[in-house]
Amino acid sequence: MTDVAKRLDLSGVTCPMNFVKTKIALDSLDQGDVLEVVLDEGDPISNVPRSLKEEGHRVLKVIPHGETFIVHVEKGRV
Repeated sequence: MTDVAKRLDLSGVTCPMNFVKTKIALDSLDQGDVLEVVLDEGDPISNVPRSLKEEGHRVLKVIPHGETFIVHVEKGRV
């Protein structure tokens, strides 16, 4: 089980604001901390994890949860 440092529900938040809010939440964490983010299906789940990886973070898991997804992302060096 992954220890989550912070949770962020972004269901209903559109791109690119969901990515911006995720980045802001990660900024408040230490390297290696895990952020749990709830994202909608479609563009959010396609774009946010990919963009996080491109910025040096590690997506640990993506769990389908109804019409949303729960994403665990570990803060990397940025």
